[in-house]
Amino acid sequence: MSGELYGTVSEGHTETGCIKDPAPEPLRKPRLERVMEMTIPQIMEKMIAFSDGNIHDIDHLIRVWTYARTIGELEKLDRDTQWVVEAAAITHDIACPLCREKYGNTLGRHQEEEGATLVRAFLSDSGIPEETVSRIAFLVGHHHTFTDVDGIDYQILLEADYIANATESAYSRHNVENAMQKIMRTESGKRLLKSIIRI
Repeated sequence: MSGELYGTVSEGHTETGCIKDPAPEPLRKPRLERVMEMTIPQIMEKMIAFSDGNIHDIDHLIRVWTYARTIGELEKLDRDTQWVVEAAAITHDIACPLCREKYGNTLGRHQEEEGATLVRAFLSDSGIPEETVSRIAFLVGHHHTFTDVDGIDYQILLEADYIANATESAYSRHNVENAMQKIMRTESGKRLLKSIIRI
């Protein structure tokens, strides 16, 4: 995180050009080294490569990411939470290729069982703090679970995935109306779903 500039003169000088004494240590802001972390576009590029040409998977993750990013920004999330939402949205279906091979399907319970471990491995060289990786892994491992939602990042991922699935699979009006009552919680997510499905 870049440091802040104080005043309108260059650091270490007064307006008369004389050297000023440094502020007492307790008043000085710490200079934090910027951790080199994988960016959202880099995670997207890596996930697209991971999808190995499966256009359905690629289109779906881009849809979910777009909806998650839009809802998060409309809900005015803080920067760190927005980043987690977007990273989780990109990687939420990371277990699908394995599930097809191992189980012959991509049922939600199988995705959740396999996804958390896979996303940890996927982000192992990303430079992302362990606490953040753990949260992303938790979200990926619960993105088909609609109970005990413990944060706005979790909620937005559920909403974005639902909207994408509803459009891709042409969910019935009854299904969408039910989801509006039982799944959608953010005002932004509700507005998007209404606009897209026209209910």
